[in-house]
Amino acid sequence: MAESQFVSLDYREYPAEEMQQRAAVFYADMQRRRSVRQFSDRPVPAGVIEDCVRAAATAPSGANKQPYHFVVVADPAVKRRIRAAAEAEERAFYQRRASQEWLNDLAPLGTDARKPFLEVAPCLIAIFIQRYGLLPDGTTAKHYYVQESVGIAAGVLIAATHHAGLVSLPYTPSRMGFLSEILGRPKNERPFLLLAVGYPAEGATVPNICKKSLEEIATFV
Repeated sequence: MAESQFVSLDYREYPAEEMQQRAAVFYADMQRRRSVRQFSDRPVPAGVIEDCVRAAATAPSGANKQPYHFVVVADPAVKRRIRAAAEAEERAFYQRRASQEWLNDLAPLGTDARKPFLEVAPCLIAIFIQRYGLLPDGTTAKHYYVQESVGIAAGVLIAATHHAGLVSLPYTPSRMGFLSEILGRPKNERPFLLLAVGYPAEGATVPNICKKSLEEIATFV
C-alpha cells in the first residue's frame, strides 16, 4: 500500500462578523443565478472558461479519483452537430417518451424540442463521467462514488461561471449518447451534463419561479 503524504492545510479563519458577511454576500450573489436559454453569440475569453473548469476540478471526489472529463466546445460546426442530434432526441422525448405529468411540469418553463442555445451560446462544456480509469498500460482503475463526485464538480462549475459574470444552462437530454460519438470520447466515459455558457442575449427573460424557503429544505437539530 502506498504511504500517505500530507501537507499543511491552507486555511483562513475569519472573524464571526466577517464570516457572516461573506456567507450573506455569496448567498445574495448566487440567488441571482438563473438558468438562461437566450444567449448572445458574443465570445467568452478562453482563459475565463479554463479557470472555471479548474475551479470545478477542486471539488472533492471519492478517493480523489476525479472521475470526470470536461470537453469545451467552441467550434461552430461541432455545436451545430450537437444541436441537430439533441433536437432529434428531444422530438422523440416530447412526442413519445415523456409522460403527461412530466410535460405538465415542464410547461411553465416554456421548453420544447427546439434547442437553439446549443448553437448560439459561444461555449458548450460537456461533462463526462469516467466509470473507471484507463491506465497507460491498458489496465483499468476502479472509481468510487462516481455519480456523486461528478455532480459536485458540475455544481462548482455552474457556480464558477456565475461568479465570473457569465450565464449558463445545464442541459440533460433524455438520451445523451450522441455526445460520446460526436466528441470522440473513450468507452469508459458516458455523458453526464451539457452546460451552455456565455453572455445573456439583450432583453433575455427567465421564468418567474422561486426557490423553496430554508424551512422547506433544511432541518436543524
